[in-house]
Amino acid sequence: MKEIISKVIALSPLKLISYAKYMELALYHPSNGYYIKNRQKIGKDGDFYTTSNVSDVFGKLIGKWFAKNSGSLGLPPSVCEIGAGNGRFARAFIAGWNELSDSDLTYYIVEESPYHRELQSEALSELDNVQVVYAHTYADSGMNEGLVFSNELFDAFPVHVIEKRQDVIHEVFIAYENEQLIEKFVPVENEKIIAFLQEQYIELNEGQRIEIPLAMEPFIKSIAETLSKGIIVTVDYGYTKEQWMEPSRIKGSLRGYYQHQMYHDVLQMPGEMDITSHVHFDALISQGEKYGLSFLQKKRQDEFLLSIGILEELENHYDPNPFSETSKRNRAIRSLIMPGSISQSFDVIIQGKRMGEKAVKIINK
Repeated sequence: MKEIISKVIALSPLKLISYAKYMELALYHPSNGYYIKNRQKIGKDGDFYTTSNVSDVFGKLIGKWFAKNSGSLGLPPSVCEIGAGNGRFARAFIAGWNELSDSDLTYYIVEESPYHRELQSEALSELDNVQVVYAHTYADSGMNEGLVFSNELFDAFPVHVIEKRQDVIHEVFIAYENEQLIEKFVPVENEKIIAFLQEQYIELNEGQRIEIPLAMEPFIKSIAETLSKGIIVTVDYGYTKEQWMEPSRIKGSLRGYYQHQMYHDVLQMPGEMDITSHVHFDALISQGEKYGLSFLQKKRQDEFLLSIGILEELENHYDPNPFSETSKRNRAIRSLIMPGSISQSFDVIIQGKRMGEKAVKIINK
């Protein structure tokens, strides 16, 4: 992968590429990109964990939540998961839906990776009361009403990186010298970066570095233009504007993960490690509103799970045998809501399109 990237750099006018271009190549190159290659990425044998792969409880509970509320919200039994990974969340969601609803569910999956599509197909084979539909983009899915769901999607978007040096905002570019990928600093000329900083009222301190997610707005716009009525549930880790300005964030949030180890230098092992950055939550919300997506709710993940009834799952499935499947499940439930749990690192943001005031009451009840 490094050779591919070095050739792209060599062909670039200034012999430089942005971090966004580097991430696009390292993560999504058609044959050598991290997310495209046929290798395990999630779980014990991969590079990172997601909430849906800690326990099936997460997906099942959200499936039940949608089954309980879709009728009141006036939404059809349709859900679209964008970036479905190994299919474990989808399988759990469908199981939760089927526990409470007799209606056939249409489950759309937007997935680019052939490897992940194969895993999803295996996970979702022979399930009852569901039709699974695959698409490469949400606009191509054909779903215009229902629930749009994503888990750790926006954190994997390619981002530009900027840094304030000697009172001037520079963009951080990637060069290839002496067979090494290195950083170069150039005063910002990208008007979209400048516009993002102005629109989000972001003013950097001297020495501060931050990621700019220019790919996020056109993605949100595409969903808003395709969805005629529905709710969008986004689960991810990120910061508000105030949190970005805290001293501890001065070096930004761009990180790499390889075999469950975190790397600050994401120029190592391109194509072999996951690369991620924290989401600009305020931008996600304001850009949604710009294109007609109303902000309905933002909660930390453990608080959201408590609000939709995770404790009821715990109470209804008690078993004194610590080695039983029920006890394992109860431990998994506790692991999602206890202090210090994975859920405290994530937020759940809910937006709506043409949902009205009734939806606000239902979702915030």
